[in-house]
Order: sequence, then C-alpha cells, then structure tokens
Amino acid sequence: MKYENYIFDLYGTLVDIHTDEEKTELWEKLAQFYGYYGAVYTAEELKNAYACLTGQKEDALRQEMGSDAAMKKDDAHEAHPEIEIEEVFLSLFQKKGVQADIELAIHAGQFFRILSTEYIRLYDGAKELLAALRETGKKVYLLSNAQRIFTAYELKLLGLEPYFDDIFLSSSCKVKKPDTRFFHLLLDKHHILPEESIMIGNDAVSDIKGAKEVGLHTFYIHSNISPDTEKKPDADHVLMQMDLAKVRQILISD
Repeated sequence: MKYENYIFDLYGTLVDIHTDEEKTELWEKLAQFYGYYGAVYTAEELKNAYACLTGQKEDALRQEMGSDAAMKKDDAHEAHPEIEIEEVFLSLFQKKGVQADIELAIHAGQFFRILSTEYIRLYDGAKELLAALRETGKKVYLLSNAQRIFTAYELKLLGLEPYFDDIFLSSSCKVKKPDTRFFHLLLDKHHILPEESIMIGNDAVSDIKGAKEVGLHTFYIHSNISPDTEKKPDADHVLMQMDLAKVRQILISD
C-alpha cells in the first residue's frame, strides 16, 4: 500500500443520509418545542427566523475571516467559513426574550436534526473498509463539512467513531472544504505528507479539487447524493457508482 494516511469524507461517502428541512410538520413541532420554553413562534415565523439568523451569522463570520472568505459567498459548494449552528438555535430563544443556555440550544438543534432526517445509514461495506485500513497499521482520518452537534452524535449512532485516528468537522474548525485551510488543519496537526496520503470523497469540488490543491492523492466515488458532474472528475481513482467493497480492494492492493 503506497499511502500512509487515508482521509475520508462522511456524508455521501461512508454514510447515506436524506434530510428534508422544508417539511411543514418539522417547523410545527420545532415551534412547539420553543413554545415549551416561552419562545412562542408560528411554524412559518420560526422557519423564516432560522433562515435569516443563519444568513446573518454566515455573513458576520465571512467578514471576520477577511475579504477572501467574503468573495466566496456565492460559491455553489459553500467554500466559506462555517458557523456553529447551535448559535442560531440559541439566538432563536433570545429573539423572543428567553435566556436559554447553550445546552438547551444544542437540544433544540438536535431535535431539528431528528425531525428533518428521513433516514441515515451506512453504505454497505463502510465499516469493513475502515477496519481493513486500520488493520494494516495506516492512519485513518475524517474530514467532513458537518455540524458538530449533529455529526458527533451520528458517528456514535452509526458506530463509526472508533475507526478514526482523528475527526475534523467544519463547524468546529470554522472553515469548509474545498478551502485549503481546512485540509491544512489536519495535515499540520498530524505532520502528514500529502504525497503519502489520499482523500476519499463523493464531491468533485469540495473533496477532490480541494484535496488536489494541497497535494493529496484523490479517490472520487459517485454516490446517490453526489452533486451532478458533467464530466469524469480529475482524480487518481474514480468509481462512478457506490461500491465500498471495490474501494477497499483498490486501496488495499494499491
């Protein structure tokens, strides 16, 4: 095996997930949750307030991070700083004059995630792939555009947490793929040589383009939730359908 380090994306690469944040029932139930604590919203009012606060906090963080981040605002792959979504759920209490603590805000956010999730499950062969790589003595990392208050718990739910030597989530790091700063946080912390490492992901821009810019080898997997791509991604390895058994075969024998 020519790689010493294996860096994985999560959603669409190891985990299949479908969420729907537009459901009327979601906002009705979340409004009921907020109402229990004195923050009274209609479902539509809460949905609009959530969207507004999220946009405001993203704009504020872009400005804080500097002009480069601000210029990336319109990037379709969200190559800009990442907010911590629990701050939005906290502000929704404060907007109604309720002095909630961050723990309650996190619970509100997790309730929102549960209500919006239609399903979440591992792709076939995910654990077998990760276990096989670890059995070779190589390092396995997770680098995901994700919210900590959702993903840290979903990793536990799915039993994936023990398979990684370290986990990097964009909300905790304040930056998203394909921004090279996100990749460098992992590379620099663990003194990783890019030429000895490979990024495995399902997004031709966030995972592949970003990884190539920092010198990583790349493995693109086209899954059911991959963004549409007009041409075959420029990666070292390409699978145009989800097959983690095949990924395992390629990586272990490479």
